[in-house]
Amino acid sequence: MGGIGANRENPGKFFYENLMMGTQLMDEARLRKLEKFVAIGTICAYPKFAAIPFKEDDIWSGYPEETNAPYGLAKKMMLVQSAAYREQYGLNSLFLLPVNLYGPRDNFDLETSHVIPALVRKCLAAKKGASATSRVGDGSPTREFPYVDDAAEGILLATEKYNASDAVNIGAGMEILIGRSVPLIAELTGFNGEIRWTPPSRTVSRAAA
Repeated sequence: MGGIGANRENPGKFFYENLMMGTQLMDEARLRKLEKFVAIGTICAYPKFAAIPFKEDDIWSGYPEETNAPYGLAKKMMLVQSAAYREQYGLNSLFLLPVNLYGPRDNFDLETSHVIPALVRKCLAAKKGASATSRVGDGSPTREFPYVDDAAEGILLATEKYNASDAVNIGAGMEILIGRSVPLIAELTGFNGEIRWTPPSRTVSRAAA
Protein backbone atom coordinates (compact mmCIF):
# COMPACT_ATOMS: atom_id res chain seq x y z
CA MET A 1 0.00 0.00 0.00
CA GLY A 2 1.02 3.60 -0.25
CA GLY A 3 0.00 7.06 -1.33
CA ILE A 4 -1.55 8.17 -4.60
CA GLY A 5 1.66 7.77 -6.61
CA ALA A 6 2.25 4.24 -5.35
CA ASN A 7 -1.34 3.23 -6.12
CA ARG A 8 -1.08 4.58 -9.65
CA GLU A 9 2.10 2.65 -10.32
CA ASN A 10 1.07 -0.64 -8.69
CA PRO A 11 -2.67 -1.27 -9.19
CA GLY A 12 -2.24 -4.93 -10.14
CA LYS A 13 0.35 -5.67 -7.48
CA PHE A 14 -1.66 -4.00 -4.71
CA PHE A 15 -4.86 -5.77 -5.79
CA TYR A 16 -3.35 -9.24 -6.02
CA GLU A 17 -1.19 -9.17 -2.90
CA ASN A 18 -3.88 -7.69 -0.65
CA LEU A 19 -6.54 -10.04 -1.98
CA MET A 20 -4.33 -13.09 -1.46
CA MET A 21 -3.18 -12.05 2.00
CA GLY A 22 -6.66 -11.35 3.31
CA THR A 23 -8.43 -14.32 1.75
CA GLN A 24 -5.87 -16.90 2.77
CA LEU A 25 -5.36 -15.58 6.30
CA MET A 26 -9.07 -15.64 7.05
CA ASP A 27 -9.39 -19.13 5.62
CA GLU A 28 -6.53 -20.30 7.83
CA ALA A 29 -8.40 -18.81 10.80
CA ARG A 30 -11.38 -20.98 9.84
CA LEU A 31 -9.29 -24.11 9.39
CA ARG A 32 -7.55 -23.62 12.72
CA LYS A 33 -10.83 -22.77 14.47
CA LEU A 34 -9.58 -19.47 15.88
CA GLU A 35 -11.78 -17.90 18.53
CA LYS A 36 -11.82 -14.58 16.67
CA PHE A 37 -10.25 -13.09 13.53
CA VAL A 38 -9.77 -9.33 13.15
CA ALA A 39 -9.48 -8.06 9.57
CA ILE A 40 -8.07 -4.56 9.04
CA GLY A 41 -9.56 -2.87 5.99
CA THR A 42 -9.08 0.58 4.51
CA ILE A 43 -11.22 3.65 3.92
CA CYS A 44 -10.15 3.36 0.28
CA ALA A 45 -12.96 0.79 0.15
CA TYR A 46 -15.56 3.56 0.42
CA PRO A 47 -17.30 4.93 -2.68
CA LYS A 48 -15.69 7.88 -4.39
CA PHE A 49 -18.70 10.10 -3.73
CA ALA A 50 -19.62 8.84 -0.27
CA ALA A 51 -20.80 11.53 2.12
CA ILE A 52 -18.29 12.95 4.59
CA PRO A 53 -17.82 11.78 7.29
CA PHE A 54 -17.97 8.19 6.07
CA LYS A 55 -20.84 6.11 7.41
CA GLU A 56 -20.55 2.33 7.46
CA ASP A 57 -23.97 2.01 5.80
CA ASP A 58 -22.59 3.74 2.68
CA ILE A 59 -19.74 1.32 2.01
CA TRP A 60 -21.63 -0.41 -0.85
CA SER A 61 -23.22 2.71 -2.35
CA GLY A 62 -20.76 3.18 -5.22
CA TYR A 63 -17.36 2.50 -6.79
CA PRO A 64 -14.21 3.65 -4.94
CA GLU A 65 -11.99 6.48 -6.13
CA GLU A 66 -10.33 5.09 -9.25
CA THR A 67 -6.73 5.61 -8.13
CA ASN A 68 -7.22 3.51 -4.99
CA ALA A 69 -9.94 1.15 -6.24
CA PRO A 70 -7.84 -2.01 -6.84
CA TYR A 71 -6.33 -1.80 -3.35
CA GLY A 72 -9.60 -0.77 -1.69
CA LEU A 73 -11.70 -3.46 -3.36
CA ALA A 74 -9.17 -6.17 -2.55
CA LYS A 75 -9.35 -5.21 1.11
CA LYS A 76 -13.15 -4.97 1.00
CA MET A 77 -13.37 -8.60 -0.05
CA MET A 78 -12.51 -9.46 3.56
CA LEU A 79 -15.81 -7.85 4.53
CA VAL A 80 -17.64 -10.17 2.14
CA GLN A 81 -15.60 -13.16 3.31
CA SER A 82 -16.22 -12.31 6.98
CA ALA A 83 -20.00 -12.37 6.51
CA ALA A 84 -19.90 -15.52 4.35
CA TYR A 85 -17.64 -17.42 6.76
CA ARG A 86 -19.71 -16.37 9.76
CA GLU A 87 -22.86 -17.68 8.05
CA GLN A 88 -21.44 -20.98 6.79
CA TYR A 89 -18.67 -21.82 9.26
CA GLY A 90 -19.49 -19.78 12.37
CA LEU A 91 -16.16 -17.93 12.24
CA ASN A 92 -16.29 -14.92 14.54
CA SER A 93 -14.52 -12.29 12.46
CA LEU A 94 -14.48 -8.48 12.41
CA PHE A 95 -13.81 -5.96 9.66
CA LEU A 96 -12.34 -2.68 10.92
CA LEU A 97 -11.57 0.40 8.81
CA PRO A 98 -8.89 2.72 10.22
CA VAL A 99 -8.64 6.11 8.57
CA ASN A 100 -5.46 8.10 7.75
CA LEU A 101 -3.08 7.18 10.57
CA TYR A 102 0.14 8.90 11.57
CA GLY A 103 2.79 8.31 14.20
CA PRO A 104 6.26 6.92 14.97
CA ARG A 105 7.95 4.64 12.41
CA ASP A 106 5.73 5.96 9.62
CA ASN A 107 6.69 5.66 5.96
CA PHE A 108 8.61 8.81 4.97
CA ASP A 109 9.41 7.76 1.40
CA LEU A 110 8.08 10.54 -0.84
CA GLU A 111 7.17 8.02 -3.54
CA THR A 112 4.89 5.90 -1.35
CA SER A 113 4.07 7.85 1.82
CA HIS A 114 0.76 9.35 2.89
CA VAL A 115 0.04 13.02 3.61
CA ILE A 116 1.53 13.69 7.04
CA PRO A 117 4.85 11.81 6.70
CA ALA A 118 5.31 13.22 3.20
CA LEU A 119 4.83 16.77 4.48
CA VAL A 120 7.17 16.19 7.41
CA ARG A 121 9.82 14.93 4.99
CA LYS A 122 9.34 17.91 2.65
CA CYS A 123 9.56 20.44 5.45
CA LEU A 124 12.70 18.89 6.92
CA ALA A 125 14.30 18.79 3.47
CA ALA A 126 13.35 22.41 2.85
CA LYS A 127 15.04 23.44 6.10
CA LYS A 128 18.34 22.22 4.66
CA GLY A 129 18.41 24.57 1.73
CA ALA A 130 15.15 25.17 -0.09
CA SER A 131 13.46 28.52 0.44
CA ALA A 132 9.98 27.15 -0.12
CA THR A 133 8.04 23.91 -0.03
CA SER A 134 5.12 23.09 -2.30
CA ARG A 135 2.03 20.96 -2.03
CA VAL A 136 -0.05 19.80 -4.99
CA GLY A 137 -3.59 21.10 -4.67
CA ASP A 138 -5.16 24.18 -3.13
CA GLY A 139 -5.43 23.00 0.47
CA SER A 140 -9.22 22.57 0.38
CA PRO A 141 -9.47 18.76 0.88
CA THR A 142 -10.12 17.50 4.40
CA ARG A 143 -8.67 14.44 6.09
CA GLU A 144 -9.12 12.64 9.37
CA PHE A 145 -5.82 11.93 11.11
CA PRO A 146 -6.01 9.67 14.18
CA TYR A 147 -2.79 8.99 16.05
CA VAL A 148 -1.60 5.41 15.62
CA ASP A 149 -1.74 4.63 19.36
CA ASP A 150 -5.40 5.67 19.48
CA ALA A 151 -6.17 3.47 16.48
CA ALA A 152 -4.42 0.54 18.16
CA GLU A 153 -6.57 1.07 21.23
CA GLY A 154 -9.69 1.11 19.06
CA ILE A 155 -8.67 -2.15 17.40
CA LEU A 156 -8.06 -3.75 20.79
CA LEU A 157 -11.43 -2.60 22.14
CA ALA A 158 -13.23 -3.93 19.06
CA THR A 159 -11.40 -7.23 19.42
CA GLU A 160 -12.49 -7.53 23.04
CA LYS A 161 -16.07 -6.30 22.78
CA TYR A 162 -17.41 -6.55 19.19
CA ASN A 163 -18.78 -9.73 17.65
CA ALA A 164 -20.27 -9.04 14.22
CA SER A 165 -19.20 -8.95 10.58
CA ASP A 166 -20.53 -5.44 9.89
CA ALA A 167 -17.88 -2.88 8.94
CA VAL A 168 -16.70 -0.57 11.74
CA ASN A 169 -14.77 2.68 11.22
CA ILE A 170 -11.89 3.55 13.53
CA GLY A 171 -11.10 7.25 13.47
CA ALA A 172 -10.88 10.50 15.36
CA GLY A 173 -14.40 11.63 14.52
CA MET A 174 -13.16 14.98 13.18
CA GLU A 175 -11.49 16.26 10.01
CA ILE A 176 -8.90 18.94 9.34
CA LEU A 177 -8.29 20.99 6.23
CA ILE A 178 -5.04 20.17 4.46
CA GLY A 179 -4.64 23.94 4.24
CA ARG A 180 -4.43 24.07 8.03
CA SER A 181 -2.38 20.94 8.60
CA VAL A 182 0.49 21.98 6.31
CA PRO A 183 1.37 25.21 8.19
CA LEU A 184 1.07 23.32 11.48
CA ILE A 185 3.54 20.67 10.33
CA ALA A 186 5.85 23.40 9.07
CA GLU A 187 5.80 25.05 12.48
CA LEU A 188 6.39 21.79 14.36
CA THR A 189 9.33 20.86 12.12
CA GLY A 190 10.86 24.33 12.39
CA PHE A 191 10.43 25.24 8.73
CA ASN A 192 10.17 29.03 8.47
CA GLY A 193 10.10 29.41 4.69
CA GLU A 194 7.26 30.04 2.30
CA ILE A 195 4.60 27.46 1.50
CA ARG A 196 3.66 27.63 -2.17
CA TRP A 197 0.37 26.08 -3.20
CA THR A 198 -0.82 24.96 -6.60
CA PRO A 199 -2.43 26.34 -8.63
CA PRO A 200 0.25 29.09 -8.45
CA SER A 201 -2.33 31.80 -7.94
CA ARG A 202 -2.58 30.81 -4.28
CA THR A 203 0.33 31.25 -1.85
CA VAL A 204 -0.14 30.56 1.84
CA SER A 205 2.44 31.45 4.45
CA ARG A 206 2.62 29.92 7.90
CA ALA A 207 1.36 33.14 9.45
CA ALA A 208 -1.73 33.21 7.25
CA ALA A 209 -3.08 29.83 8.33
